[in-house]
Amino acid sequence: MTALPHPDYPRPDRDRSDAWIPLDGPWDFESADGSATITVPFAWETAASGVGRTWLERATYRRSATAPPEWGGARTFLCFGAVHHHARVLVDGRPIGEHTGGHTSFEFDVTDALPPGSTAEIRVEVAAPSDKREIAHGKQRSIPRDDYDGVAFTPTSGIWQSVWLEARGRTHVTEIHLDGESLTGFDVSGRLAGDAPAGAAVRLRVRGTGEAVELAADAAGRFAGRLGLEAPRPWSPADPHLYRVDVAVAAEGARPDRLTVTGGLRSIETDGEHLRLNGERLYVRGVLDQGYWPRSGLTAPDHDRLVADLELARDLGYNLVRKHLKLEDPRWLHRADTLGMLVWAEPPAPSRYTERSAAAFTAQLAPMVERDRNHPSIVVWGLYNEEWGLDWDIPGSPERAGAAAAAYDALRALDRSRPVVENSGWAHVKSDLVDWHYYDEDPRTWADTLASLASGDREDFPVKLGPDFVVDKSFYGSDDFPRTGVPILNSEYGAGFTSLERGWHLRWQTQEIRRHDRFNGYVYTELADVEHEMAGLVDAERRPKDIAGLDPSDVNGETVLVVNLVPAAAGADIPVPAEPFTLEAHVSHHGAALLSGRVVAAWVPGGTPSRLAEVRADHVSAPFKAEPFVLSEAVGVRVAAPQGPARLMLWALDEHDAVRARTFVDAAPIEEPNRRGARREA
Repeated sequence: MTALPHPDYPRPDRDRSDAWIPLDGPWDFESADGSATITVPFAWETAASGVGRTWLERATYRRSATAPPEWGGARTFLCFGAVHHHARVLVDGRPIGEHTGGHTSFEFDVTDALPPGSTAEIRVEVAAPSDKREIAHGKQRSIPRDDYDGVAFTPTSGIWQSVWLEARGRTHVTEIHLDGESLTGFDVSGRLAGDAPAGAAVRLRVRGTGEAVELAADAAGRFAGRLGLEAPRPWSPADPHLYRVDVAVAAEGARPDRLTVTGGLRSIETDGEHLRLNGERLYVRGVLDQGYWPRSGLTAPDHDRLVADLELARDLGYNLVRKHLKLEDPRWLHRADTLGMLVWAEPPAPSRYTERSAAAFTAQLAPMVERDRNHPSIVVWGLYNEEWGLDWDIPGSPERAGAAAAAYDALRALDRSRPVVENSGWAHVKSDLVDWHYYDEDPRTWADTLASLASGDREDFPVKLGPDFVVDKSFYGSDDFPRTGVPILNSEYGAGFTSLERGWHLRWQTQEIRRHDRFNGYVYTELADVEHEMAGLVDAERRPKDIAGLDPSDVNGETVLVVNLVPAAAGADIPVPAEPFTLEAHVSHHGAALLSGRVVAAWVPGGTPSRLAEVRADHVSAPFKAEPFVLSEAVGVRVAAPQGPARLMLWALDEHDAVRARTFVDAAPIEEPNRRGARREA
């Protein structure tokens, strides 16, 4: 048997792995190009699929499948993680159902068409239009082109998440939600379907504690109740404790339905201009992740590489991943739950506004929430991004502003337990967070603009929408949106052409965000390169880049140093000093308790990695005290002049001489840009 790239059960948070059959692997594939073999679940544009064909609009998948005899007395379901964009499913030529929406999961009861002990042909007819402008497609290219085609990538068409069969009871759970907001237990709700849902008993038992409750479904199959816990243990990034709850639906004379649901006790809320996780202040240290791989597109090459991106983000110092315009594989979300990584989740968007496209966008929300709401790692729901699908015109169009507000209302009606952002980046009309996307190559204008935004003196910032098209975008898309009392955070930033410049901007731009206590965090763009987009901290194969000895985990620490200077150039923050000088720095500390200590400095050779430099207290500041979430007063370090170009290492040491923060300043000759043109001969 061919090894499967993703062999684990596709829904570990809603586990039915005691009775399932994976259908990933080779399928027969027919298209306008003829017949071939395709490897599911890789999109037909990818090399990993074995097809590697772009701009193909229709294709048919076929394979046989067998329902085991031991599934007698059960119902058999055919499940799809995601198929872009429209799928029509047949079993032995018998139409079973259709689904539209390239990122949402779907399933069909195939018990009658594929009874236990039988084998049948499964046929999936897929339509994936090249013109994607009015369908939810995220960052896939379109023909005709998207408005944002310059940052769009190879399309993803066909089956691109796992396919499988599973057995369920004749009366079975079709929806279940574990709400742990109270932090003391779970408020349980769900729905039954099948032979006899009305009045059926639903039993829930917590693994490891034995605590249990039995609920009865109403006439519509709905059930709800409370599963209390005597010694509740909240979920957090520091302690990502998950509860596994065994669920059984009793059925006389028939196979009972059984599954295991995973959940966590976790609350996330806004409190004035602050974010709170389990009642404690939360500062977002996030990174944007597009979830692309060179040979396999939106589908990870294998399970290990799927979840490794989360571990990479953690090791770089981040506590949140913004999964950009993609409903990621539930196995990735489950790993975020177990790892303690926070997630900002958002669906793909269309690129043009029409009533049809707005309806297609909103249609994703209910299945998104139903699939993913049990994940405690998800702490923010995003919706539109940068007015894509709204023609970049929220402020100028009541109709488009209304579409953003309507999407917000629809999502809040589905889930009131998480903040919702209606349009990430700017032009907010109805949002629980004011987030902003700002890219700037100049350290001085970056610092000045951030200071003005933090103080409220300024509400807008420049956004380059094309080579010669720069507009000022405002935080707000409506005069009615409150100017205070809503948390403000950055959700995209970063700059630099070379890796050296990327690391330089990462260091200095992030420190300027940390300078302003009004901001609730940031999301750096981005984790990994994607095709022509080379902004990643690692390349597309997840290999590290040379960023001149910078360790991003120092930039993204719970505690960081904020230096009072505007750097001149990458590799030359300041000119080589000829005389002793005083360097001032603040401490930004987001721990739970007061931090006190000193800042020390030492010159080392240029390019020395920050983690290799020894702590030598050549130069020591006066003591500092840093209150949690309050930038400390500046402390000065008197520094001798080096003998030539060098790197000044700076450390914040606590009262026990433990290193709590690191940064550095490069001293080197600062050269004027060489703009001399070639001399023309007379």
